[in-house]
Amino acid sequence: MSTVISVENLSKKYIIGHQKQRRYTALRDVMVQGFKNAMHSLRHPGSYKNKEQTSEEFWALKEVAFDIKEGDRVGIIGRNGAGKSTLLKILSRITEPTTGKIKIRGRVASLLEVGTGFHPELTGRENIYLNGAILGMSKIEIKRKFDEIVSFAEVARFLDTPVKRYSSGMYVRLAFAVAAHLEPEILIVDEVLAVGDAEFQRKCLGKMSDASRDGRTVLFVSHNMEAIASLCSKGIMLKSGMVAHAGTAQETIAYYNQGMADNYHTLENCMQRGGSGGARITSVKFCDEQMNVLTQIRANAPACLHLEARLDASLQNNKLLAVGFAIDSIDGKRLFTTVSSWTESKVVSHGDLLSVLCRMAYIPFVPGRYLISVSISLQGDTLDSIVHCGDFMVTDGMENVYANRAKDHGDINIPCTFQNL
Repeated sequence: MSTVISVENLSKKYIIGHQKQRRYTALRDVMVQGFKNAMHSLRHPGSYKNKEQTSEEFWALKEVAFDIKEGDRVGIIGRNGAGKSTLLKILSRITEPTTGKIKIRGRVASLLEVGTGFHPELTGRENIYLNGAILGMSKIEIKRKFDEIVSFAEVARFLDTPVKRYSSGMYVRLAFAVAAHLEPEILIVDEVLAVGDAEFQRKCLGKMSDASRDGRTVLFVSHNMEAIASLCSKGIMLKSGMVAHAGTAQETIAYYNQGMADNYHTLENCMQRGGSGGARITSVKFCDEQMNVLTQIRANAPACLHLEARLDASLQNNKLLAVGFAIDSIDGKRLFTTVSSWTESKVVSHGDLLSVLCRMAYIPFVPGRYLISVSISLQGDTLDSIVHCGDFMVTDGMENVYANRAKDHGDINIPCTFQNL
């Protein structure tokens, strides 16, 4: 197949300004300093420089290079700040690169932000025509697809209501419907699908799958690894503005998850966490009953998950705390969740230290690598949580040849026997 997007040594630089923090300054001091600066500028034209402000260069992208073929479904992944959105804005011709060049063959439709190209005072009907025109659709083309767009967006009831009164979900449904029905050769979609509900996300993924089957090219940015795995055939991972890995979608997801797990061996200083505070998870390990760390385990063998955390004084000896563990597959699909409160178990700290051991009767997964997520909550309020903070391998624990092919047929390993009757 022919190349539709070619990126060569692409870089994008921004200048970031920093204002120095100052102590409280009286109006008199500000006026005196302003007069001094003005006099200095008159005596030495062009020499004045604001000493209170500094700037630095920030390279959002650095020498990015790749080729995308016609009909490819490419997932672009990476942590926040990796350069994903900057790359899509350059590909969509919204911003110019600092260096490098891009060659694009075909009509491009982009959905980068909720409601891009919408006028808040116009109705949904009027914005369909406005947004369609911005994306390159003719009036005849918009009329022909108008009913289909409205049906897909599910906003017929509010079609003549100004979009400023729409919810964010209605905004994104209408914006995606217009972009998806443009029938471009290249469809670029950022993380906006996260705004919609689960049913609408499935419709969007289905629409993008239809587009790729029709030979169109799809670029999809998402933090949902399951969506990337189901939709995309290829993947590109960005890290600090550079291409860290490129290959199949599954390979790229595995590379990304491996890096995420490696970063969280020391959880005390982990920055990628959520929650309202009051508790801080410091250690999570996959282990045996004797607290020996396990990096791999045979299928159907017992194992434990151990968590340690530091608590604020107000939470010490609190009997309403709950600890949760979850296990995901390598592509981000949730396989198992357990919370201490579900089992009516009480978890109580010893002073400011919370140490909890979760015993699992057996590991029911087929051979492969799995990711661990943890949380601490108080009566439904999450105090601290870390996604994919550890991992473990399940090895062949079955005594038959099916074990080597089990991963292709599901994630759960249930020992079975067969007999003639």
